Amino acid sequence: MPGTSFDTVTALYDFDRRLRLLVLDAIERIEVAVRGSWAYELAQRFGPHGYLDAALYYHPGKYHDNLTRLTNDVASSPETYIDHYRRTYSTPAMPPVWMVAEMMSFGQLSRWYALLDDRGLRNAIATPLGLPEAVLVPLLKHLSTIRNSCAHHPRLWNRGFLLRMRVPFKPAALVSTLEPPAARAPAQLYNAVVLIDYLLRQVAVRQDAACRAPFPISLRYRHPDRPATAALSRYSIQQLGQRVSDGCLRYGAILTVLPDAHVDDSQSSSKLQ
Repeated sequence: MPGTSFDTVTALYDFDRRLRLLVLDAIERIEVAVRGSWAYELAQRFGPHGYLDAALYYHPGKYHDNLTRLTNDVASSPETYIDHYRRTYSTPAMPPVWMVAEMMSFGQLSRWYALLDDRGLRNAIATPLGLPEAVLVPLLKHLSTIRNSCAHHPRLWNRGFLLRMRVPFKPAALVSTLEPPAARAPAQLYNAVVLIDYLLRQVAVRQDAACRAPFPISLRYRHPDRPATAALSRYSIQQLGQRVSDGCLRYGAILTVLPDAHVDDSQSSSKLQ
């Protein structure tokens, strides 16, 4: 393609690889918080095996599908704590909620959470993450899709996602940083990254300055086949993934594509500082 160099291609490839690692690390932290909140609320209200009660879920068929998949995963799990449960207890056949919360996939977790019939329970689980359940339920499904993309190495930058999230209406400071979703168009990465940053701030245990560093720095970026891309992408790559002394990850630039925008390196460097 005219105007494209191999250096540009490899720089964008390397940027996307680093971007996937950063997003995967961030979603992992959110995932741990959701697992903990889901297991805690169910155990506190219904006991260690209360999550198996079909009456908690609004769709019997989907509940049965989820339970079948989880039962098969438990039966084949190599985890030490699952093996100990199988050898020590004959009934109930399924482990307690805090064990299955550890072993189920993020996609499974999002489906079990979404299937809960009690909206108040869904909101209680969502409370530590600072979003209402009406936003968190589709967001977790959306993040699960993004997480799988990060883990299996397809391109993440400038990709559209058919499984869309719901944009929250509050708090105002969060809403002001989000892009209005395009009607009937695939969801872009930008809004997800903004919400990832918001969720990280809600669930952060350590309150030092490094861990409070923002995940996204919004950066207006030109499409790769236009001038000024190579210098800007190389600058962005240099800013990504700076690790601080306490091991907390300081997140750098996240790109959102504006095909017709004018961008130069002097503007980009000031935005990234």
